[in-house]
Amino acid sequence: MPSSSQRSSGALANERERHLRALADKLLFTVEKHGRGFTLSRTVDVSRPVRREGLSLDEAEELLTAWKLRGLGGG
Repeated sequence: MPSSSQRSSGALANERERHLRALADKLLFTVEKHGRGFTLSRTVDVSRPVRREGLSLDEAEELLTAWKLRGLGGG
């Protein structure tokens, strides 16, 4: 049985992943989860498809935050 700290860190990771997916949806990205890694893809309103694979949760959050700050055009 997981300890309470493991359960709370798991709950935090789940909440972060939900937030990641919600932000990705707003920014027109698709999110795929492969084990512990994420793939983010965007093909809408970009001159070339954007795809980043093997991202940690932190890296995926950083990428989406950068896109959010730059606007939907990404630049």
